[in-house]
Parts: sequence; structure tokens; C-alpha cells
Amino acid sequence: MLDAGVGAVLGALESSGVAENTLVVSTTDHGVAFPAMKCNLTNHGTGVMLIMRGPGGFGGGKICDAMISQVDLFPTICDALELKPPAWLQGRSIMPVIRGDRPEINDQVFSEVTYHAAYEPKRSVRTGRWNYIRNYGGRTRPVLPNCDDGPSKDVWLEAGWRDRVVPGEELYDLIFDPNETRNLAADPRYEVDRQEMRARLDSWMRETYDPLLKGPVPAPHGAEVNDPDGLSPQEATIKIA
Repeated sequence: MLDAGVGAVLGALESSGVAENTLVVSTTDHGVAFPAMKCNLTNHGTGVMLIMRGPGGFGGGKICDAMISQVDLFPTICDALELKPPAWLQGRSIMPVIRGDRPEINDQVFSEVTYHAAYEPKRSVRTGRWNYIRNYGGRTRPVLPNCDDGPSKDVWLEAGWRDRVVPGEELYDLIFDPNETRNLAADPRYEVDRQEMRARLDSWMRETYDPLLKGPVPAPHGAEVNDPDGLSPQEATIKIA
């Protein structure tokens, strides 16, 4: 279905004669809806596809391993069109990487979750070497309504997922542990690295006026949320007055 849909779009561009003058951007919003993926801040949840085709260097089947965030797309489009970006715009153009002028535009990228089906506040900062995640709210068990129902979730629940401990901090070495399975946050050998990553995240949260700095973030008026202690997003929701 995806192949047919993309083919329809590209075919329409070709038949209308504008394909060579059109930048096509194809991306997704999060990882797949499996346990420990969607709504999580390891690469299983934040790593998404980004495929671009068009003029200005976006051709030839090149693969780019630079650390890029979706917040960089808006300034990239401005740069490609030679338009002055708005003063309030965040992110950086990836055109220097596309042109081959630089291998990277970012030395760190950030991700966050506050609400999904249920409240589960967490923040992360990723560098080329480390991914640091901080889980807020004081919970020590998974927020199960934030994982879609399905066979993989059933397997995890049968194996005792509900009682798995969620740490307050997570630190993963992306060189020796690219699948982010070994949390090093409590290992004293990596205390210097943990403190550096903590400082990066703290600085970003202050710069962006993160509401978590003031305490728990209430859901907006009229929102409907699941109970974090529930099991499924299909359960009855709580309407915020």
C-alpha cells in the first residue's frame, strides 16, 4: 500500500512536468506500535525514516548517517528555497550535510513524551555516543495504556511486563550497545558521562521553558486520558474538567 501510494504521488509529479522542481519528503511520526517502541525514547521509538528526493542535491540514492531531527526539516526547506527563515524557527538546515560540506549539523538531539493515551512524562538527549533518558512522575512500573494492544503486548504481559521496573534514569552507550538494552545510569564507571548528559538535558529544558520544571503537567481542559495504572488504551477514559 505504501509503495502504491508513493508511486501515485511520484507519478503525478512526473505526468504534470514538475518532478524535477519538487522536493519530496517522506517520513513517519514514531516507531512501530510494539512494546518498548512507540511512546518510548530509545531509538526504537524515536528513530523514523526520512527519505527526500528532488533538486539541490537530493538525488542519486545517497545514504546519510548524520544525526538529524524532524525539527530540522523546516529550516532545510527554507535553505533549499533560498528563503530567509523566520526568526523564531528552531532546528538547523541539513543542506551543509547534503552538499558534503560537513558530516554533522547537530551534536545533540532531543525527544520528549508527556501525554499519549496516558500521562507518562519523559525527556531524552542523544549524542553520537550516548542516549540519556529521564523518566518523570515517580512511577516505577510501565504505563501499559501507552502501548497499543496486539499479540506482542500479550506475550510481554504473560511474561510479567506489568511488574518490570522502570528506572528514573537511563543511559545507553550507542557504540557498544546500539540496541539500547543495557542501562548504565547506575554504573559508577559512567558517572562522568551521566552527569554530562544530565547537564545537556537540564540546559535544554531551561532554554525551552519545559513545563516539567514546575512539576506535573496537567492535561488540558476537555482532554480524555487513560489511567496510567490501566492495561489498555481501549479502556474507559477520564475526561478532564
